[in-house]
Amino acid sequence: MNTDFPADADGNALRNFIKNGSDLSRPMLVNFHIAVPHEEAAKGLAGAVWKLGYRVENYPSPECSLPWTCECSVRILATYDALGAFQIELAKLAEPFGGHPDGWGSFGNKDETEANQMAHPTTL
Repeated sequence: MNTDFPADADGNALRNFIKNGSDLSRPMLVNFHIAVPHEEAAKGLAGAVWKLGYRVENYPSPECSLPWTCECSVRILATYDALGAFQIELAKLAEPFGGHPDGWGSFGNKDETEANQMAHPTTL
């Protein structure tokens, strides 16, 4: 597995996952945050991304760049290219709702058991 990631936020996050014991050859739950201007936009975007297999949660986020967040979660192999592809896909889906990607996060997979991995198959 390639671990020579670019020196940017995504590359730094992947290096930190490895440093903290996550195995990038196994899937992990990644939460992509999409900032949207209002609750109706969050609901509209949630419907669009849910159809693509994401788990979705909307919540107010007044401290962020826009006052609402649509959190789109998916279990993936967290490769540098996959993270970029998901962010591009979500940016395109968010645009009609006045939204934009506002980061992503994950707890990694260090503490996940084999049984838990099997219960949540890889999306990508």
